[in-house]
Amino acid sequence: MSRRRSLERSLRRHWQLYVLLILPVAYLVIFEYIPMANNVIAFKEYNVVAGIWGSPWVGLENFERFFANPVAWDLINNTLMLSLYGFLAGFPIPIILALALNEVRLRFFKRTVQLVTYAPHFLSTVIVVSMIILIFSPRIGFMADVLGFFGMPTNLLADPDSFRHVYVWSDVWQTAGYSAIIFMAALAGIDPSLYEAARLDGANRLQKIWHIDLPGIAPTVVVVMILSVGSIMAIGFEKAFLLQNPLNLSQAEIIATYTYKIGLLSADFSLATAIGLFNSVINLILLLAVNTVSKRVTGNGLW
Repeated sequence: MSRRRSLERSLRRHWQLYVLLILPVAYLVIFEYIPMANNVIAFKEYNVVAGIWGSPWVGLENFERFFANPVAWDLINNTLMLSLYGFLAGFPIPIILALALNEVRLRFFKRTVQLVTYAPHFLSTVIVVSMIILIFSPRIGFMADVLGFFGMPTNLLADPDSFRHVYVWSDVWQTAGYSAIIFMAALAGIDPSLYEAARLDGANRLQKIWHIDLPGIAPTVVVVMILSVGSIMAIGFEKAFLLQNPLNLSQAEIIATYTYKIGLLSADFSLATAIGLFNSVINLILLLAVNTVSKRVTGNGLW
């Protein structure tokens, strides 16, 4: 009874805030949660005429079809390798960039670096891929001359072993500056008196970073890490698809691009939904596992 009274009191006192929540909550329910019910297609032999709920039930047959396909494990391996590589390369760099910018005292230089590193984030993926293709073109790209000078393969986009490097490091270039914003915000919240005390104790810059900055942003780092690992199988479709060609497809084909080809190009909606559902379940398991480990080890987590 007391909880009900407390809720009624809160509604009367903060009714404006609850009104503001109506549209976002309605958006989530209508466009995010209700469509999730259509994942039932993964367990059916979908027929356009019969509709989602009228199509015959086939159970786990679509999942069996996917795992029986020899391509399945190559897709999973390609997705995992590309995601892990991207996480290991891309996760620490924004933290290092934020720590470095936090130590810069020359405001003009600091703002210039921020502008240069933030700007690529606002380029569309199509433009970034077009730039990559032009830069690495064996005919007109300057990187072909540079690589040839050092005796390396000049057409990296046609080399399956080079696809992951091109994908990951171009992604780091595009996102590192923008991703550093959240860590710079966390650094701005650290008590300045800690730096004063460290300065009086004779601590140098590296010691301040190690004993003040890193512990101060640790909760933020943990949350970002959990979210990153939780979406490790949900690597971007658009960039991988645009960088694909028949020569690098052995490593460039990932679950997202294969699902697109099966679902929209081959019109096998049931199989495509089953693959996508499998991918989402793996992400959910990773998210729960990493959050649990983080709570036990560091005491910080999403919930």
